[in-house]
Amino acid sequence: MIGHFFGRLLGLPTRLRKSSLPGRDSEEPPLRSELFSADQMEQHGKLLAASHRLARGRIPDRLLARLAANDDALVAVCNQVTASVAAGRRIAPAGEWLLDNFYLIEEQIRTAKRHLPKGYSR
Repeated sequence: MIGHFFGRLLGLPTRLRKSSLPGRDSEEPPLRSELFSADQMEQHGKLLAASHRLARGRIPDRLLARLAANDDALVAVCNQVTASVAAGRRIAPAGEWLLDNFYLIEEQIRTAKRHLPKGYSR
C-alpha cells in the first residue's frame, strides 16, 4: 500500500500535465492512504538514501528547474483542491492540510530560490 502511495505521488506532475484540471470529465477518487509514523518515515528515508549512488564527474544542475516544476505542480493541485471545496465536494485530509499550509510551502520555495541562485552549485 505504501509503495502504491509513493508511486502515485511521484507520478503526480505527469498526471497533472496530461489532465485538464478545471473540468475533468472523469474524476479519479481521492487518494486514501495511511500517513507514515515517525519510525516509518525514518525507515523509508534510510531506504531511499541507501538506493542512491554517487555519480562520477560533473552532472548538470537540475535542482532549481525541478523546484520550479514542483512549484507549478503544487499550485495546480492547490487550485484543483480549492475548486473541489468550492463545488462542495469532500476532500482528503491531505488536501485539507495542503490548503491550510500552502502559504508555508510557497514561502520555503521562495526562500530556496532566493538563497540558491542559478550558479549556486559551482
